[in-house]
Amino acid sequence: MAVLDQGVTQNHSVTQQNSGTARRDRHVNEPTVPIQHPARRVGATGAEDPTSLVELHQSIASLLASRGEWRQGYEHLRHALDLATEERPPAPQVPEQFRQEVARLRREHAEAREQSIRDALTASYNRRYLDQRLLEVVEQQGSGDFAVALVDLDLFKRVNDTFGHQVGDRVLQQVVELLQVGLPDGAFCARYGGEEFVLILPGLEGAAAWAVAEAARARVEQYPWSTIVRGLRVTVSIGVAHESATSGIANPEEQLRHADGLLYTAKQSGRNSVAYRVGSQVRLSGAAGQRRPRV
Repeated sequence: MAVLDQGVTQNHSVTQQNSGTARRDRHVNEPTVPIQHPARRVGATGAEDPTSLVELHQSIASLLASRGEWRQGYEHLRHALDLATEERPPAPQVPEQFRQEVARLRREHAEAREQSIRDALTASYNRRYLDQRLLEVVEQQGSGDFAVALVDLDLFKRVNDTFGHQVGDRVLQQVVELLQVGLPDGAFCARYGGEEFVLILPGLEGAAAWAVAEAARARVEQYPWSTIVRGLRVTVSIGVAHESATSGIANPEEQLRHADGLLYTAKQSGRNSVAYRVGSQVRLSGAAGQRRPRV
């Protein structure tokens, strides 16, 4: 930021010489940034300038604060406040270096944000993002339909023991890709922990949510796993907890517990299955779909 401060200080010096006035209430070495009053947005060419230096200082202050650089952020916020309360003649256009620095900081902030909510191995959303978004989705849905599908890889320890952890990592990555195929708008996949994943399915009626889960199970079962290593076979079991618009949406923790209980049922019924509840009955699709429903 030193280069930018130097550049905008030079611009300010020119403005002061042209106007014949100088500020006397600033420190000698403190950089100052010229800007027109916020109410005036006309640049040196007479064209409307949509981004004032005040707004740029505020943007940089916010970005620096989000990175924990409080002192530098405060300095930019102070400059913005000083400039916003001053009456000045129309200022020259914002220096290009200033714009580039703001763009760079915004890119870095967006990249850091994305990295903080993604699982490093599978690139699916991580548990931190899941916890945040679950609360938001429930609030946004209000009394609408909402489903949570808890997915677990069957006998995954055997995959690691037989083929090695490198193959196991590739399996996890491929499963995530298969789970994310054809997800409806607003839905997303997150890694719950280890070989468990969660599909968040807002706005879907029960039958539609169960169909999404069953399609995901079938894709995993039918994938040509032998292309990764000969003899490899992978399946998943899924528990789907659904709340209808009439019954009201449970809190996220409770719905995850319901999904976990249904996942246990799918596992106990022979794996490679989807378990879901219709009224008082638990039903199964997939490998165990022909078994009698459990009450």
